[in-house]
Amino acid sequence: MDIATFHASRRLADIKSGRIAFFEMGRGRPALFVHGVPLNGYHWRHVIDRVQHRRRCIAIDLMGLGYSEIAPTQDVSFAAQARMIAELMDALGIEKVDLIANDSGGAVAQIFAVRNPGRLTSLVLTNCDVHDGWPPPQVLPLMEHARNGTLAPVFQATADRPDLARERYARGESVPLFRSYADPTVLTDDVIRLYLQPLLSSQPRIEAFQRYWLGFDNAQTTAIHADLKKLEIPTLIVWGLKDIFFDKKWAYWLKDTIPGAKRVIEVPDARLFFPEDRPDSLAGPMLQFWDEAGDA
Repeated sequence: MDIATFHASRRLADIKSGRIAFFEMGRGRPALFVHGVPLNGYHWRHVIDRVQHRRRCIAIDLMGLGYSEIAPTQDVSFAAQARMIAELMDALGIEKVDLIANDSGGAVAQIFAVRNPGRLTSLVLTNCDVHDGWPPPQVLPLMEHARNGTLAPVFQATADRPDLARERYARGESVPLFRSYADPTVLTDDVIRLYLQPLLSSQPRIEAFQRYWLGFDNAQTTAIHADLKKLEIPTLIVWGLKDIFFDKKWAYWLKDTIPGAKRVIEVPDARLFFPEDRPDSLAGPMLQFWDEAGDA
């Protein structure tokens, strides 16, 4: 999927939480994809290309990110995002989904799963916020910028001059966005702007983006620990081992906590956003997992 196709495919669903942006491709029973920060549904394009022959793939934009439109007072906590997913499914007439998630979207997916286990056919978690293992120290400066109202310039500089951001990263600086990929060449100028420009396009969107970061509180995931231990939904965990944010111990914590989780697939040469630059490492195990879980 190229960017023009993404924009042409994007739709907005009017629900209680706001106007939620999403696109869908493929056929079969529904699979819903939840991205992390500062991305949007385009993050999943390469994985969806590989599985759309088996699933009706729906990639959403979380509230405060991407092209979703929300009120200035809208709650963007992970619990609120999970409620939004249920509302969107209702609006689309979908009862149950295979749920696939990455990064902060993975915490949203965990909360959705324990609150709505009857609405899941299966769950796939990649590198993400787990229990009390977040926020990672590398994002604390960004959270501080959000508190101070100075987050936008950090990302605006990358959106305005991706070439300079690449030069900084090549010099060994820990540049936001770039540091989340093993192969940052996937971040073309157009892709960078696709991710960042909607977040910076107006003051209300900047404030929503800042609220997203300020919602990083692991009380949201520690609160569901007991419920995760009751989650019998078939669960696959696929984890990039070069991720600087989420250690692989959290993959095994999930496996040991969720009864429906049978194994962890380790991806050696992969960082946080590997569904984008290592899509076969996720799509292949997912297709096999769906086969094993019963592709009815």
